[in-house]
Amino acid sequence: MRRKNINDYQAFIAVAREKSFTKAAAQLGVSQSALSYTVRTLEADLGLRLLTRTTRSVSVTEAGERLLSRIGPHFDEIESEIAALSGLREKPAGTVRITAVEHAADTILWPKLAPMMLEYPDINIEIISEYGLKDIVAERYDAGVRLGEQVDMDMVSLPLARDFRFAVVGAPSYFKQINHPITPRDLNDHSCIKLRLPTHGGFYTWEFRKDGNEIKVRIDGRATFSTINMMRQAALDGLGLAYLPLDTVANYLENGMLVQVLADWCPPRPPYHLYYPSRLQHSPAFALVLEALRKQNL
Repeated sequence: MRRKNINDYQAFIAVAREKSFTKAAAQLGVSQSALSYTVRTLEADLGLRLLTRTTRSVSVTEAGERLLSRIGPHFDEIESEIAALSGLREKPAGTVRITAVEHAADTILWPKLAPMMLEYPDINIEIISEYGLKDIVAERYDAGVRLGEQVDMDMVSLPLARDFRFAVVGAPSYFKQINHPITPRDLNDHSCIKLRLPTHGGFYTWEFRKDGNEIKVRIDGRATFSTINMMRQAALDGLGLAYLPLDTVANYLENGMLVQVLADWCPPRPPYHLYYPSRLQHSPAFALVLEALRKQNL
C-alpha cells in the first residue's frame, strides 16, 4: 500500500460501513464533497467501482465488499493498538462509544460515568440512546447495553444493577372514562401509548407473565413516541395507558398523578447487561468505563 493512499482507504472504509457519505464525513471531520472526491480518486486508481451511489442510498459493490473485508480488520487493529498506547500517557484519553436503551442510559450509565468524566478530563463518552439491536462491531461501538436475553452469545456480558419491573399506568382522568383492565387481554379495549421502534412500522410489544403464563400484547392507541419522557407525559395528560419502567413513574404513583394496573402481571425483569467484543487488550479509557460500571453491583 502506498503511503499516500492510506487516508483514501480509511475514507472508503468509513463510507462503506456507514453507507452514507454524510455520516462518514461527519465521523472523519471532512466535507462531504472532499470525501466523495477522495473515494472517486481511489476508485480511479484501482480501476474498480467500490460503491454504488444513488440520490437516496450508498451500497457496496462486490469489489468493495471484498476490499472492506480484507483491509477493514487491519485498520481496526491499528486503531486499537494506537488507542492502547495512550496507557503510556500520564492520563488516559480517548473516546468510548456506547449504544443503550434510553432507560439504561438515564438510570445506570450516566450516573456512573459522569463522575469518571470529571476525574479524567481527556476521556470522551458518547452514549447513543436507541431501541434497535445493534451490531456493535460493524457500527463501531465499543459496547452496548440491552436486556440480558438480547445479548449475543459471542459477546462478553456484564450484568448491570438488579432486576427491575415495568408498570402499566394511566391518569385518574383516563379511568373516569373506562374500567381498569383485569388481564392483559383487556388492553384491546384501551387506548395505549405506543413506543416506536427503529424498524419500519414496528412498535414495542407489551410483555406480561403470571403463574407461568406469558402473554404478549400488540397494543393500539392514538399517541406514539420514541422516548420515555413523552410517553409518561401522554399518560399524565390522560391520553391512555403507558408501559414504562416502574422507577420512572414511582413518584407519580406516590402522589396519585398516575394509577398502576395489572401489577400482578408485571414480575421482575432480568437486569440490563453491558456487552462488548472479547479483546485481549482494551484501551485505558474503556477499561475505566468497565471499572466504573462494575461498581454498580457493589
